Amino acid sequence: MTSFEGLGSPSSSQTNKRTIGHRGIDPTGETTYKKTTSSALKGAIQLGITYTVGSLSQKPERDVLMQDFEVVESIFFPSEGSNLTPGHHHGDFRFKTYAPIAFRYFREMFGIRPDDYLYSLCNEPLIELSNSGASGSLFYVSSDDEFIIKTVQHKEAEFLQKLLPGYFMNLNQNKRTLLPKFYGLYCVQAGGKNIRIAVMNNLLPRAVPMHLKYDLKGSTYKRRASPKERTKSMPTYKDLDFMEDVPEGLMLENDHYNALCKTIQRDCLLLQSFKIMDYSLLAGIHNIDQAGEEASTAMPDQKRAQGQKPLYCTAMEAIQGEAKGKTPPQPSESMGGIPARNSKGERLLIFIGIIDILQSYRFVKKLEHSWKALVYDGDTVSVHRPSFYADRFQKFMCNTVFKKALCKTSPLKKTRGGTVSNMRKANATGSDQAHVVVTAEPSQAETRGTGQPRGQDPGHVPSSIAVALSFEVEVSDDQGQLMQLKI
Repeated sequence: MTSFEGLGSPSSSQTNKRTIGHRGIDPTGETTYKKTTSSALKGAIQLGITYTVGSLSQKPERDVLMQDFEVVESIFFPSEGSNLTPGHHHGDFRFKTYAPIAFRYFREMFGIRPDDYLYSLCNEPLIELSNSGASGSLFYVSSDDEFIIKTVQHKEAEFLQKLLPGYFMNLNQNKRTLLPKFYGLYCVQAGGKNIRIAVMNNLLPRAVPMHLKYDLKGSTYKRRASPKERTKSMPTYKDLDFMEDVPEGLMLENDHYNALCKTIQRDCLLLQSFKIMDYSLLAGIHNIDQAGEEASTAMPDQKRAQGQKPLYCTAMEAIQGEAKGKTPPQPSESMGGIPARNSKGERLLIFIGIIDILQSYRFVKKLEHSWKALVYDGDTVSVHRPSFYADRFQKFMCNTVFKKALCKTSPLKKTRGGTVSNMRKANATGSDQAHVVVTAEPSQAETRGTGQPRGQDPGHVPSSIAVALSFEVEVSDDQGQLMQLKI
């Protein structure tokens, strides 16, 4: 077990030089949170979860009652140990568990056995994610890639507690959701500080390299990655970046597109009912063709095939649930990503989920929107009333980000048009071979290959376009027979 040296240590208050919110860096280069070193926090989390899950397993299973959502259990871990807790080297701390019976039920719904939960979180050291967000939170991932642990603020933890009854009802009605799957809410109390943490599903598996990553809100006001963000090894781009990088959107098969949009619509309706806004769609894009044959074949999801792991937690499971085809899944589908293509016809895997849902439209947010609306266009800012935010979010995802592919991509035998737009970081092949993808939504008005600039207004979506193309194309039917079509 990790040493607790530095847990709530007063000396650490002198060591934080660079801070973002409660997150800082001490002189040794180690991350701190509320003056507690990351290594000490990880050890306290593992020791606390080991105790609380073990004690919970001794309680008989029963139906969840309303009062279960308000229960908070607390256990003290003195450094010398007690008859309930083991001794450790440094720093007394208290570990609190919120709504243990309710969260046990949530974990059971997702097929997570107590021993699997303990093994994933406590058997090996937690891995700190270096590319954490600008919120000042710390992120840890379990060694088997299944769970994310995130520090949350007091207001967020309080809001999640209030959401639990509605969250419980929603999961009972529908497990197919892109909303975060919460598996536990805890608090480490040391040195007079409360460090609240939430355990959730991991959206972006580390075993699958992401070539592009986006945080999308459907807003255009200042929704561009900062110069500092762009210097990171894996930057998180934003809405305006996406509209420039992928102007044609991400092409999905008909069934996948319909299932995804239906799930987004249902999730937005639920978030709106709780007056939640300012959430995002986190999208990781793995380019199978760009990764190459070796990279794509080296990533079968072997860990998920061993033992019982969380259900309905991959992107494919979230939008389809039990509605799976009779044919065995392809290797790409076993990774959990949604198969898609870009405008070049390259094969993609999309990993998505709705994040940052613990923001309600309180007075401060209303004030923030009113102030920005005086200076900027109120409909473009991210902070907005929940009903408008949900509608704009849904339309942006299903009209701009994701498109319905009406035909399969195929190489052109003869082409009289130009090549399609390139994605950011995509290597130019220099080949005279191009691909055609017909989408359900019109692209921005232009004649491809002429080099004419697009409209300067990133939020403008033209109602109609007129484009004339003429070419011959080879396509294959379901039996693999080649056919020539003149379009």
